[in-house]
Amino acid sequence: MPMKRVVLEIGMGTDIRGADPTKAAVRALKDALWHNSLSVAKALGKDTDSMVTEVTVGVPDPNQVDKEKVAAVLPHGTGSVTVVEGGLKIPNDEGTDYTLIAHAAAVVHLDLP
Repeated sequence: MPMKRVVLEIGMGTDIRGADPTKAAVRALKDALWHNSLSVAKALGKDTDSMVTEVTVGVPDPNQVDKEKVAAVLPHGTGSVTVVEGGLKIPNDEGTDYTLIAHAAAVVHLDLP
C-alpha cells in the first residue's frame, strides 16, 4: 500500500537569549506536535508506531542544528528531519546577542490503500 499524507502540523520555537538553533528547532517541533492528539492512526485501524513523519525545520544557520535531537521529539513511529535556511535572527539593542526563531512542519504519513 502507498504512504499517504494524513496530517500536517506547523509550529514555531525560539531561543530568546542563547541563539541555539537546535533548541529553537526542538521547541518548534514540540509546538507543532504538542497541540494535538493524533487519533487518526487508530481511527484508520493502524498502530501509532506505523506513522512515518517528515519534519522540515527552517532556521538561520541550518548546519548548526543537531537533527538527532530534533528527531528525538517524535513520540510515535519513525521520522526524518530536514533543516533548511529560514527562521529569523533578531539582534538585541547592543548588537551583542540575538533571539532566534525557528519554524517547523511535520507531515505524518500512513500506509493506506
